[in-house]
Amino acid sequence: MTAVTSPFSSTRRMVLAGAVVLLLAVGLVALMVGRPSSASSSARAAQSAAEGSADAGFARDMAIHHQQAVEMSFIVRDRTEDEDVRRLAYDIINTQANQRGMMLGWLEQWGLPKSSAEPPMTWMGHTMKPAGDGSLMPGMATTAELKELKAAEGKAAEVLFLQLMTVHHRAGVDMARAGAEKAGTDVIRNLAKGMVNGQESEIGLMATMLKARGAQP
Repeated sequence: MTAVTSPFSSTRRMVLAGAVVLLLAVGLVALMVGRPSSASSSARAAQSAAEGSADAGFARDMAIHHQQAVEMSFIVRDRTEDEDVRRLAYDIINTQANQRGMMLGWLEQWGLPKSSAEPPMTWMGHTMKPAGDGSLMPGMATTAELKELKAAEGKAAEVLFLQLMTVHHRAGVDMARAGAEKAGTDVIRNLAKGMVNGQESEIGLMATMLKARGAQP
C-alpha cells in the first residue's frame, strides 16, 4: 500500500526548513557585522605604518639581517655532519625565513616598497655608512667571513658558524628591542618581542655549544 503524505505535514516541513535557513542567514550576517573585515584592519595598519615609520624601517632592515642568517645556516648545514649544529641551522632557516616573509608581506600590505634609499637603521637614529666589507648592518658577517665559512669543514665550520651567528644574533636582539619600543603597529611590536626572546635563547645555546668545542663566543 502506498503511504499518503498529508498536505499539512509537507507544509510544516517546508516552514521548518525555511526557518532554519533564515536563522543561518541571520547568524552569518551577525558574524560579519560583529567582526571587522580584513580590509578595514589593513587600512588601520597602513595608517600607522607610513613611509619613514619605525615599522617600515624595521621590516626592511630586519628582512636583510634575517636573509644573511638564513644564508649562513644553509652554508654550515652542508659543511658539517654534527646533528646539534645542523638542527640549530634548520631552526634558524625555518624561523627567520618565515619571519622575513611576514615582514615583506606587511610592507606589501601597507603599500610600501621593500627597499629604501635611506641608509640602514635610520629609523633607529643610528644611520649606517657602507663599510665596504659587505656587512650592511651591525652583526652581519663580512664578505671575507662568509668566504671563510664556505671553505671550512667539520669542527672548524661549526665553531666559525656559532661565533658569527652569536654576533649576528646579538645585533639582531638590539634591533628587535628598538623595534618593539618604537613601532606603531601591534604586528611589528609583537614580532620584535618574540625575536628578542628567541634569539637570546639561541645565544645561550650557542655559548654552550662553543664551550663544548673548546671555543669562545
